[in-house]
Amino acid sequence: MKASDLMVKCLEAEGVELIFGVPGEENADFMMSLEKSESIRFVLTRHEQGAAFMAEIYGRLTGAPAACLGTLGPGATNLITGVADANMDRAPMLVLTGQGSTKRLHKESHQIMDVVKMFEPVTKWATTIIHADNIPEIVRKAVRIARSEKPGAVLIELPENIAEDDTLAVPMLPIRFRRSQAHKETIVDAAEKICLASRPVILAGNGCVRKRSAGILRELAALTGIGVLNTFMAKGALPSNSEQSLYTIGLGSKDIGTYAIDAADLVICIGFDMVEYHPSLWNAAGEKKIIHIDFTPAEIDSDYHPELELVGDVADTLEALVSELKKSPSFDFDFSQQALTRKEMAAELDLYRNDVTKGVIKPQKALADVQQIYAQDGLLLSDVGAHKMWIARHYHCDIPNGCLIPNGFCSMGFALPGAIAASLVEPERKIIGIAGDAGFLMNVQEMETATRLNSNITMMVWEDNAYGLIAWKQWAQFGRHTDLSFNNPDWSLLAASFKWDYNYVDDSSLLLNVLREAAEHKGPSLVVIPIDYNENQLLTHRLGEMNGHL
Repeated sequence: MKASDLMVKCLEAEGVELIFGVPGEENADFMMSLEKSESIRFVLTRHEQGAAFMAEIYGRLTGAPAACLGTLGPGATNLITGVADANMDRAPMLVLTGQGSTKRLHKESHQIMDVVKMFEPVTKWATTIIHADNIPEIVRKAVRIARSEKPGAVLIELPENIAEDDTLAVPMLPIRFRRSQAHKETIVDAAEKICLASRPVILAGNGCVRKRSAGILRELAALTGIGVLNTFMAKGALPSNSEQSLYTIGLGSKDIGTYAIDAADLVICIGFDMVEYHPSLWNAAGEKKIIHIDFTPAEIDSDYHPELELVGDVADTLEALVSELKKSPSFDFDFSQQALTRKEMAAELDLYRNDVTKGVIKPQKALADVQQIYAQDGLLLSDVGAHKMWIARHYHCDIPNGCLIPNGFCSMGFALPGAIAASLVEPERKIIGIAGDAGFLMNVQEMETATRLNSNITMMVWEDNAYGLIAWKQWAQFGRHTDLSFNNPDWSLLAASFKWDYNYVDDSSLLLNVLREAAEHKGPSLVVIPIDYNENQLLTHRLGEMNGHL
């Protein structure tokens, strides 16, 4: 068969369901082959970066890779930011790019660049197909690498002349493997160390929202009573109404949850991802006793030097650990400080829940209203900006992957394309994306994609007419900030031009009902609120004044 036909059949055999992208001339054969597929859907996007973010969200929600597609040269460079984001946030993804003929790759030629070398720093593996017969092996290897812990992105480049070749090769049958469990002796040792501790605490990371991991984590917390702090990307691993929930940790500043780690004599890190929250922020002296439980060994770092590592499938390892801990007749832990942490943070979350303001709306109030609608079984996707800090601290969901935050590579422009992809994965789920005005406009062209797909999503834009997070950081460091202001479009005209439902809300008492109506609306909705970012400085002052009182 033709090589491009074989490529599609190999992707079908791997269970790939969606390919997002913008094709070019060099993808022509592949696109003609893809059009014949009965199991793979191609979603045309308005920018390659949007395609990469969409594939990332598919991977984070399903645990399986979708693909994003671009042509050579500028198509490939447009993909790279979204690919880097997916790779550092541990989302399985295939990146498919076209390339010029292999007969001109060795010389100066139109749009020719070394795409493989460019993608090597932001993928787990990047390769080009130089012979049609190699396609089955390359696709099989690419999917295995993308899915294996820690998941990430893999690039496959298909030159235009190779795509046209004929081949007798056939797809390889995907054979999945089961991850191993930590050794029995280390599990027994971990149980003993936990039982001997006085004030253990659990730090739950990104690996805890993988399939099966969250359920057994909840069982571990309920059995032992040990409090759980979750990172930004582990929201929902433990529901916030659990007595063991100590909410979210991960701000650069010392926060209420940080004192739970300060007081702990043992930190049990489960699925912890160092790209999210560097240990220097919670273990600067490098003296904490740490148990590391993850799919992979610990990264070498002077502030993260575990005395015991349980390496293997997290869910299986936790099941074995729970079984071992059940042999203990009782636990003698002191959770007085953790109880105070939970009480103090709960008070923070309630502070402006019923706040009534006109003209601007406080971040805390906005998120309290969003939480009423989406926390139980909906999905919130956060873009990157000042709002991300508020979402991380104040929004809490009840289920794994109920809140998706980019927190490794942290790219702006994530929320709108991500929400579109989420609506394709789970069309009946209530989905909201929250973005600043800067981040929303970075991929605003995907509003057309949402209209074309009739995506049931709400995009909530926090308007401050500035790069708010940068202003916040500069102010905190220098006491002032540089000029970071800009103008916004007429939001009503923007929404109308893309045929979106639209509401502008500057009265906090009206916000909850507007959000409820937007959630029920069939098709995309835009809700814009003027945000009170004076709260940024007030929060900085409050965190700075804690002085370890917990």
